[in-house]
Amino acid sequence: MSPIFSRILQLLGLVILQAVLLFVSAGSLRWSAGWWYIGLYVVMLVLASFVMIPRRKEVIEERSKGTMGGKSWDLKITRLMSIPTLGLLIISGFDERWNWTPPLSLALHLFGVLAFCVGYALVLWAIYTNQYFSQVVRIQAERGHIAVTDGPYRLVRHPGYLGMSTSMLGAVFLLDSLWGFACFAIYMTLVITRTALEDRTLQAELPGYAEYVTRTRYRLVPGLW
Repeated sequence: MSPIFSRILQLLGLVILQAVLLFVSAGSLRWSAGWWYIGLYVVMLVLASFVMIPRRKEVIEERSKGTMGGKSWDLKITRLMSIPTLGLLIISGFDERWNWTPPLSLALHLFGVLAFCVGYALVLWAIYTNQYFSQVVRIQAERGHIAVTDGPYRLVRHPGYLGMSTSMLGAVFLLDSLWGFACFAIYMTLVITRTALEDRTLQAELPGYAEYVTRTRYRLVPGLW
């Protein structure tokens, strides 16, 4: 099986899993926010495919490996991060079923759509710029892995995490569930922990990264951290 086809199957499986979690927990298919989420997610994946497949096949091949070869501590954190990520979908579905959250304003819904799309676009920009972008922390010595300093990496050292966090924040409002902030808070705790540990690993093991740190001061949020 080719790496591209393998990655497509992985993403298709993820879309199906998310749809099942959303609508089973909601107890109905008649949930517009749930369809908005799935629709935007699929649109972003299609756009990413048009950008990545012709130009970044090596990144797709790397990401198709999943967690293979990752640092042991990162594998644990990656598994933990899946809990709030999928938990947000389940809680939002239950919220829709039992009306825990009063209906949010149109402005907040539009903010959610914007944040979701901007966050995903930032992730795509980071993946497109960084030919070594992997699902796990792994020094790819066999590919001549060096520090990437272009594109969004001029702003922060971990733009992928910033994009994923922004997208998840948008999903909280997009899915109309303030209870989702509990999952977002847990997710951000794990992201900050992972970012700090990854940064320490890269400074110790990745050629050029220690010098890069002296030029790009912030890990995750420009002007803050």
